[in-house]
Amino acid sequence: MPDFQTTQADLPTIRAGRQQIAVRKDLRVPMRDGVTLAADAYSGVEDRPRPALVALSPYGKELQALALSTPPQRRPSPMWDGCIEAGDIARVVQEDYVHVIGDLRGSGDSEGEHIGNYNAGGVPLGQDAYDFIEWVAEQPWCDGNVGMIGISYFGSMQIFAAAERPPSLKAVFISGGHYDFYETTYHGGIMWLMPRAAREGRGGDSGWAFTDRIRSRMLETCAPEEVRARVAERLKDPDVAAWPNLVHLLHYPKHHEAWFDIVLNELDGEWYEERNPINLARNIEIPVYLQIDQGRGWTVDGHIELFETLRGPKKLDIGSYPPMQSRPWIEEHDKMFRWYEYWLKGIDNGIMDEPAVSVFVEGSREVVTAEQWPPKDVEHRPLYLRPRHKLSGEPELMGAEHAAPDGFYQAPLTVTDKVEVLSWSTEPFSGPTELIGTGAAHLFAEIDQPDTNFILRLWDAAPDGKRQLLTTGFLKASHRELDERTTEGNPYHPHTRAVPVTPGAIEEYVVRLYPFAATLLPGHTLVVELSNDEPLADEHNALLPPDAFHLPVGRPVTHKIYRDADHPSRLVLPFTARDAEG
Repeated sequence: MPDFQTTQADLPTIRAGRQQIAVRKDLRVPMRDGVTLAADAYSGVEDRPRPALVALSPYGKELQALALSTPPQRRPSPMWDGCIEAGDIARVVQEDYVHVIGDLRGSGDSEGEHIGNYNAGGVPLGQDAYDFIEWVAEQPWCDGNVGMIGISYFGSMQIFAAAERPPSLKAVFISGGHYDFYETTYHGGIMWLMPRAAREGRGGDSGWAFTDRIRSRMLETCAPEEVRARVAERLKDPDVAAWPNLVHLLHYPKHHEAWFDIVLNELDGEWYEERNPINLARNIEIPVYLQIDQGRGWTVDGHIELFETLRGPKKLDIGSYPPMQSRPWIEEHDKMFRWYEYWLKGIDNGIMDEPAVSVFVEGSREVVTAEQWPPKDVEHRPLYLRPRHKLSGEPELMGAEHAAPDGFYQAPLTVTDKVEVLSWSTEPFSGPTELIGTGAAHLFAEIDQPDTNFILRLWDAAPDGKRQLLTTGFLKASHRELDERTTEGNPYHPHTRAVPVTPGAIEEYVVRLYPFAATLLPGHTLVVELSNDEPLADEHNALLPPDAFHLPVGRPVTHKIYRDADHPSRLVLPFTARDAEG
């Protein structure tokens, strides 16, 4: 094991392009309870201290080293691996920082055990991050100034760390993190299967670098009879019972205990909230830069909620489509180094003189800046579902006896591979029409089962037939309750209980449409699609990892969407100009 006390000249080096990089392998970082974490550190070969950028995750530090040898891959490349997220090592060293990549407790070469998702119920990850950061700051190769680096899980770790207030952590730069952990896995109450991939190593992910050192929090803290009862209750859900992976997991939780915990907790509440980074963010006072690209709306939603919670210096940068960054991750480094140049090196480069919020607007491809989200004044206005699959700014005047509902029957995917989709479209826009913000879909629907999914996708359709996804909305029908935060065009659901639907009853379902920013150009149309499962392949899903879809409905369901004078099914969208077309 290289000794960090040796002179720089004695350290092993590797070459990256024209650059020589000094490597400190397998450092042992002591935690306050005696456990040690494993880390690698990369720096320039000149023997002097530098600011450090720390990356922490359970994905394995050796995997992150592929950034030195693997060209960045974009989806749909089959070589794309979602876990190579610690950043461009060579670029970090070139910018004169030490890149320190550590394995979290219970993962990789680190000691200790990991309990549940994000070590729920074990030693707080923020506590370990505090000890790790302060150890790095004390090393002779660090000048005492520490930031953090990395996307997704690495991004969430930055919030855990900053909330503990380690004195040497001067700022963080987070791209694509996950914050509200219920909303990370259950979108509108509908289970998202991508977390399974990250944990199990499926669907374009190497997965967590765990062996046998991760334990289920539910198995650790609940009596066996309670666990058996909760497993039996989950298996009563036809959606779960029809999905082999979930049936297997619930019967054999040792298969992957962290995923077992999530599947067993299908409702929001204390289990998620006690370690919700949105709650922890109230303790953060250091500068925070938040960056997220459009295309996966729940992550945009989370970044905005986090931005509005933070109290210290902060930035929010919403970038352009597509939704998935390269792996190894290389994007946003220019912005990150400007941020750290100011906060870690003390160079006044003007970044704090710029507006706090920057938003890329699809369609017009303009960047809009402001001090708040949304960056422009917004008027939420309706577009009504009308006969012949039209969207119009004018409501339907006919009653239900004349305006028959639209409908579709969806068989479960156990017996069909066809996903039925209803769609409604505007007329082509004659002038540019800008939308920035959060929206809603009000659906007056009748189903013949106690539950279903409502999945909406909003598209910008060009005259040549090309389409780009603008935003999505998800709602499990039994989660239709709204809470006190709801305003026009900005609905919220508590997701703290499931209320079965009375078959045959017409209910109003208000679906949250995640934040987006787009200009519909002349000749383009706005298209909304409704289904209860996701299409197995289309121009958007091709850009996501193979397992990035939602749990299908496991029972046959007939849906009727009413859109008459008494049942004004509609979209409520964030128009930025009063003279915008509807």
